Amino acid sequence: MDMNSLLEMILFAVAGSFLYTLLGVIPGTDETAVLAPVTLAIAISGVRPEVLLCFFMAAIISKMITGNIPVAVAGIPSGVMSAPMIPSALALKQAGQTTKAIQKMSAGSLIGTVVAIPLSFLMASLLAPFSDFIAQNTATVFLIGTIFLSLMAKNKIVCLLSIIPMSLLIQGLNHLYWGVGVLEMNKPVFISFFLAITIGPLIVSLLELLIPGEIRQQYVRQTYTTIKLSKHQNHVSLNPFKILTQDELSKSVLGTIFGVLTFFMSPVGMMILIGETISSRIEDKLKRSAMIVTVMNALNNGTYVAGILIPLIALGVPLSPVSIGPGNALFNAPPVYTLEHNLHHELSIPQLILPVVLGAIISLGITYYLTVRYSNEITYFIFTRIPHEALLGLFFGLAVILAYMDAGILNIFGMLLLSIFSGCLNRWGVNYGVQFMILYASGGIITLFV
Repeated sequence: MDMNSLLEMILFAVAGSFLYTLLGVIPGTDETAVLAPVTLAIAISGVRPEVLLCFFMAAIISKMITGNIPVAVAGIPSGVMSAPMIPSALALKQAGQTTKAIQKMSAGSLIGTVVAIPLSFLMASLLAPFSDFIAQNTATVFLIGTIFLSLMAKNKIVCLLSIIPMSLLIQGLNHLYWGVGVLEMNKPVFISFFLAITIGPLIVSLLELLIPGEIRQQYVRQTYTTIKLSKHQNHVSLNPFKILTQDELSKSVLGTIFGVLTFFMSPVGMMILIGETISSRIEDKLKRSAMIVTVMNALNNGTYVAGILIPLIALGVPLSPVSIGPGNALFNAPPVYTLEHNLHHELSIPQLILPVVLGAIISLGITYYLTVRYSNEITYFIFTRIPHEALLGLFFGLAVILAYMDAGILNIFGMLLLSIFSGCLNRWGVNYGVQFMILYASGGIITLFV
């Protein structure tokens, strides 16, 4: 590799790290929405494949780390992946441990990244001989994953019964858009449906405010909520071994390993399943919340890294939800890359190692440092300068814009419909993981009945 390629990789990784460090702090910046368009633009611009991969690795890691901040300080998801952490983050926030939560989240992200990279290369090498068989049965893999997550949920029957109706709604909206001509034929809506599921519970709660009587009355509050900010710490350690307890560290590593092994399943689903399973025996509420946000962030980064690297190295087709969404341009960016010729075909395994490792090092060096060292300042600024209502308004505004960009005005109401449906399912125990896996599997599920 020549010096020009190395300098380009460093430049793009630094730019990606700073850009997505800033974007991650903004609530509602869904991973797919902010990463997919930029990655696609860079891919079709003709940059070298190793430069594209280095940029993407730096960008996704930075986005995952700083996506913790709006969750920890306001209970609003930065993107889809941060939604499951909201209850635990709010518990820590109420106890005045917002700064501590951000530090543990960031340390968990670092652990997840460091553990996932070598494991992903190892697992990809083991899967490579079966690549043809796996690539030909992706729909079956997603369907099995949906059923598995449903069986692992608390309300198993409701989760299983929701699979076909939700698939009908998702595919029905797509076919409606194709039929009336607001969407290109056989090009499904993805990003805004993602966001519709994310904001479902919040949409249902807001609509209940419009219903007079007992339903609206349950939201009435007589006093303001008091939030305690933790004292400023002049010397915050950057060492994850000092930020995390030994139990948090070991379970973060364990959770990341499970996340890598289940790279083909919904990252959100695995976060919920593994995060809650690992922390279920902890009785103290705050300790359990700290464990959940730490392990979930390790899984967050770990599953995203594995979800990109394993399909890219072993298969060459977007098998995982991560590769279907944010990383799709690495596999399919016509006319530069197609499913028959992409980064998998242009870079050998030794050639993949440098951009992946370099992008991760640069991202962690910039974003992890800023998030951990200045988490107190970031928390104080957001609490004192940015109203919660402004964050909600920004989040909904972004959702409406993305819905319009996907399929016009009609899709805004389509997103509202899916939000209400998914929000009600969420109330009945169909968690985010099951719903997101249904979104991925819906096309294959409906074809079973056609």
